[in-house]
Amino acid sequence: MVFTGAFSDLAGFEHLLKQAPGPDLAAKEAAETRNAQLTKPAGSLGRLEEIGIWYASWRGEGRPRISQPQVAIFAGNHGVTARGVSAFPVEVTVQMVANFQHGGAAINQLARNAGASMSVHPIALGRPTGDFTETVAMSETDCVEALLIGWNAVNPQSDLLVVGEMGIGNTTSAAAIANALFGGAAADWVGRGTGVDDAGLKIKEEVCAAGVARHAGKTPLEILAALGGREVAAMAGAIARARHLRIPVVLDGFICCAAAATLERAVPGALDHCIAGHVSDEAAHPAVLSALGKEPLVALGLRLGEGSGAGLVIPLVKGAVECLSGMATFAEAGVSDK
Repeated sequence: MVFTGAFSDLAGFEHLLKQAPGPDLAAKEAAETRNAQLTKPAGSLGRLEEIGIWYASWRGEGRPRISQPQVAIFAGNHGVTARGVSAFPVEVTVQMVANFQHGGAAINQLARNAGASMSVHPIALGRPTGDFTETVAMSETDCVEALLIGWNAVNPQSDLLVVGEMGIGNTTSAAAIANALFGGAAADWVGRGTGVDDAGLKIKEEVCAAGVARHAGKTPLEILAALGGREVAAMAGAIARARHLRIPVVLDGFICCAAAATLERAVPGALDHCIAGHVSDEAAHPAVLSALGKEPLVALGLRLGEGSGAGLVIPLVKGAVECLSGMATFAEAGVSDK
């Protein structure tokens, strides 16, 4: 395949990660100054103040607004499902893609509620990834193709991004990635995913351990290719593109954070433009968030995936930004700050 995109191999992608812009410190200072002058006691809006200032620093505006949030959903199939790691067959991925496209999934409702645009990107569903206990899940070519799909899915006009996924077997992929990146035992990272029983959970642990052992010694982006899925790589590509466009990102659950973790481990600081939307009920998600240094905004026991937890908190992030930019200062309101 001949690629027409921003990069053509994993080395080129890593180079772009290293060249990504940082926050706008002048905008951050302007937002901090404005926040200190708003008609409220200092610190009384708690984390909303932190979120507003963080958002302003990435948008390069001391008084920003959110008007074009975007949700991008990626779908892929995993060859490792043949090992019995999921309670559902791979055909469900195709069926759920159709549900997304017809507006019937949870994320459709949450995106509409948040005023966000939504796109769905099925990636080679008829060609599952390789069984990572026997080979790499994706060749470098396949991984780069998926990264580019995510990269190109980001609308440059968007001002907040949520990425989500659908792929039967992808909690196993995410667990293997987390295990490879952060160490420990497979059991530390494997959860019940779609609801496997105890026997299924044991199989997932064995599959995860076998995959991690087989692909030991690889770099973080090589781990993404060896243990990931096309939808997992696409999320990573979209998160990286958002950084280059200075679009803040709300991270979703365990699978999204595992994808994002490959970027952070490849280039420390690669996720500074990201905030954790929620902590899911998938057992290892809190540990991944801790490893990434991300404090979730909400904890509601969600474990659906598909960007649902992040989509749910888009209005919360918008609220934080509206308070920063829309509230009057003491001087504007003619109120004494003494």
